[in-house]
Order: sequence, then C-alpha cells, then structure tokens
Amino acid sequence: MRLAVEASQTLPVQQICLALEVPRSTFYYQPQPMVTHPPLNALSAAERSDVLATVNSERFCNDSPRVIVARLADEDQRYLCSPSSMYRILKVEDLVRERRAQRRHPHYAKPMLMAEAIHQVWSWDITKLRGPAKHLFYNAYVAVDLFSRFIPGWMIADHESGDLARQFVAQTCSAWHIIPATLTLHADNGTPMKAKPLYHLLEDLGIAKSHSRPHTSNDNPFSESLFKTTKYHFTYPEHFDDIEHARAWMHAFVQWYNHHHHHSALAMMTPADVHFGRAPVRQQARQHVMDAAYVMNPQRFTHGVSIVAAPPSQVWLNPLTQEVFPLPISIP
Repeated sequence: MRLAVEASQTLPVQQICLALEVPRSTFYYQPQPMVTHPPLNALSAAERSDVLATVNSERFCNDSPRVIVARLADEDQRYLCSPSSMYRILKVEDLVRERRAQRRHPHYAKPMLMAEAIHQVWSWDITKLRGPAKHLFYNAYVAVDLFSRFIPGWMIADHESGDLARQFVAQTCSAWHIIPATLTLHADNGTPMKAKPLYHLLEDLGIAKSHSRPHTSNDNPFSESLFKTTKYHFTYPEHFDDIEHARAWMHAFVQWYNHHHHHSALAMMTPADVHFGRAPVRQQARQHVMDAAYVMNPQRFTHGVSIVAAPPSQVWLNPLTQEVFPLPISIP
C-alpha cells in the first residue's frame, strides 16, 4: 500500500486501484488509533490497594467478598466496592483461593540407593500374618538384601515395637558380621522403623538409614514384592493356629525362597546362588547345556545359540532415567 500511495503522486488513483485489484475505499481508508479511557466508575490505585489490604487482613482473610461487604456495612458502616469488583481484584492478584496462611508439606527427596554387592543395602518391613481368631495377627519382621534378594533375617512377634525392631536388626547384623559403615538399611515410615531404640542402634553399628517418602509404597518395592511372593505361595495357609505355627511355616518358606526360588530379577537363579557367589558357575553350566542343545538341533534355534543371561551387576532403588550418582558406600 505504501508503493500505491507513492505511485498516486504521478498516476490517477483509479488506474492504480484497477492495476492492484483493490477498491478505492481501501486506498483511502486510514485506520485511526484506538484510544481507550478508564471507566468513570473504576477504582483508583489507592482504592484497589485499600481493598487488597482489607481482604488479606487477619480480620477478613477467612471471608468471601460478599461476607466482607456485609460485615463492613454492619460493623464499620463502610463501603469499599461491590463483591464482583472485589473478585476481579482478587483474580488479577491470583488470590481467588485460601488467603490465610497455609501449612505446606515439606519436600521429601526420593530415596535412591544402589548395591553392587551383598550386604550393601538391605530393605526391611513388617507384614501381618492372620491368626486363629478375628483381628488376631502375628507380625513378621523380614529383611531382604537388594543385590541378591536373599533373606538375611526374619522374626515373628505378637506385636510391633521399636524395641523388637532393634532386637531384630541387631540379631541379623550380628549373624552376618556386618562391618560398620558398609550397610544402608532402608524401610518405610512406620513407627517401629523410626523408633529411638532402632535409631540409636544404627548409630552405634555405623549403619546408614534410609526411609521411603510418606504415602509412597513404591519407595520400598523389594519388601512389598517379597511379601506378595510370601502370601501367594501355594503353602500359605488361610490362618495360623498359633505363633509357633507361623514361625515353623516362615522358617520353611525362607529356606525355599533363599535356596529353591528361581527369581525372575536374578536371571532365574536363586537368591542363594547370587548371595554366595555361585551365579557365574551356574551361568556357565547353563551355557554348556544350551550349546549342546544347539549342536544337536541347530534348526530349532532360528537366531543362533542362546546366550544365558547373568544376574544384574547393579541393583537400584528408584533409578533415574538419566545419569545418576550412587550414594557413597565405603567398601573395605
């Protein structure tokens, strides 16, 4: 259009519009800048500040604009603005919400643990075993090694307490001769897990403690998975006759789990194979079987000889998708 205006100085406007195929009204149209004026009934900046100070005051922070207008009229014989104007001012300031001081939940960091060998990270928890009567349960204290999935210790008691948790951890660590500053003990936020007797024991033994975030069961997946395997076992009874029955069954289950359960996360090896260093020998023996099967019937292996998988060399609790840095664990 600027070129058309310049050309109009030497050529007729009608001829230019025909050449450009635009109406002459468009050529002559000059848009005027829009000038807006605030409404005469708009609140001034001082009045808006007065409204904000009033609605955010301790006296009115729990009231809605309609209540504030009514209370000001009844108690102070004062009128600031209409409820709708108050709502507009609050919306601009992002205050259409609770204006009183709110308690904020603290930020809990996601626990991230990594084990490259046995006795570096243990997870433990307590599960209920149904007793002979309604509302009667026995409490199974069970620990599991993250790297090998081996159960290093367990205990059946008739109740939960910090003293029993201390006794359970102390006996398990003593049985395996845990060296100070080499083990991290992970648990959820139950009362026995955070009790003072257990806290002082871990300080004395040089054991690092780790806890799940509140209301986040996925932060303790190893114990939860173990308890599901426990209660879905084909020998798990509908109820236990007494505490001795529960202990006898748990003893048999732990023996089966540690020495005969082929764990899917351990390349179908048993926790004992990994815990006691038999995994490489077991892997090599399986590979010999697969090699022999391939030699006898190579046509059955369309992708060549099968390679037997090894158990993972690192086991993570809450791994990141990007590069992560493990917690410092001193290995003697």
